[in-house]
Amino acid sequence: MKSLTHRLFSAFAVAGLLAVASHAAGLQEGHPDLKSIGPLAFGPDGVLFAADTNSAAIFAIATNDTAAGADVKRIAVDGINQKIAALLGTAPDQILINDMVVHPVSHAAYLAISRGRGPDAAPVLMRVTTAGKLEVVSLDQVKFAKAALPDAPSDKPVPAGGRGSNPRQESITDIAYVDGRVIVAGLANEEFSSTLRAVPYPFQTVGGGTTVEIYHGSHGRFETRAPVRTFVSFKVGQESRVLAAYTCTPLVEFAVNELTPGAKVRGRTIAELGNRNRPIDMIVYQKAGKSYLLLANSARGVMKISADNPGAPTNDSIQAPVQDTQNKDMTVETIADWKGIEHLDRLDNSYALVVAKTDSGALNLEARALP
Repeated sequence: MKSLTHRLFSAFAVAGLLAVASHAAGLQEGHPDLKSIGPLAFGPDGVLFAADTNSAAIFAIATNDTAAGADVKRIAVDGINQKIAALLGTAPDQILINDMVVHPVSHAAYLAISRGRGPDAAPVLMRVTTAGKLEVVSLDQVKFAKAALPDAPSDKPVPAGGRGSNPRQESITDIAYVDGRVIVAGLANEEFSSTLRAVPYPFQTVGGGTTVEIYHGSHGRFETRAPVRTFVSFKVGQESRVLAAYTCTPLVEFAVNELTPGAKVRGRTIAELGNRNRPIDMIVYQKAGKSYLLLANSARGVMKISADNPGAPTNDSIQAPVQDTQNKDMTVETIADWKGIEHLDRLDNSYALVVAKTDSGALNLEARALP
């Protein structure tokens, strides 16, 4: 098994995909009819992929954001939720930051915002420049394309005061651009509903999802219903893989070439990072010649995970119950001073950009040196 240092080198080549032949030429001008805005990811030519869970669709939007940013380490917006609310003419408790990604060229932060709460919340796309300027990104007469998922779970809003959740809201839980395809994690309307799908870009036809099964060591069973919460891509030789994090918190590896419509695949669980926890965002980076994963979590803080060895071969993956954590050959360190992280993305080779909740409840956007 090759080291994850070797395997993750390609993850850092994603920014290099911006130099490929223009894909924006395949977009049409108009107004994308987003009903909501959630997970975000960048692809070639500065095209932003935005997930609309209400419509169970992925939008590709040309940003025309080409100027290189400077002084990335100085990016800082204190009380960004309050400033966004003021800009949108509402109260901070009526603002939700659903996701945040960094443009690989300009280093501007793009934020998926819900203005309001509940099913009638309005989607807003915002940009924060490296100088800290907040801007609403106009979606009038932009170049875009739309890919609707054909097998999304039904839209069943929860009645006021009711219990449970609307399965449509987990139709898309994370997205990433990998080797000419948009990888989409989420739920489908099948009995075994956890799916990964690889949607070719530029968008043409969208096939059904690939059912993914995992062994969950903390739960002590195979599972097909829990969706991937966040994932990163890497390569083994010329083969693309994804490393996915689930709630409670298994890390599972999948081969991208197995993500074909209607297929059912079993991932390889390489680590268990602890139960009663929801992973939020995950990035990969290098420091002092070594590779690391940085995983933000709801209950277990931010974990720095050594990525020079991903674990054992396939026949030695986790396939039996574990008490709490089992990391095999991966060293896991909790970064004590990275608290309240709600969103995380890699800013450049030395810095990450985070949205962090303060003790007062305000949200700050800030650059932090990679640990």
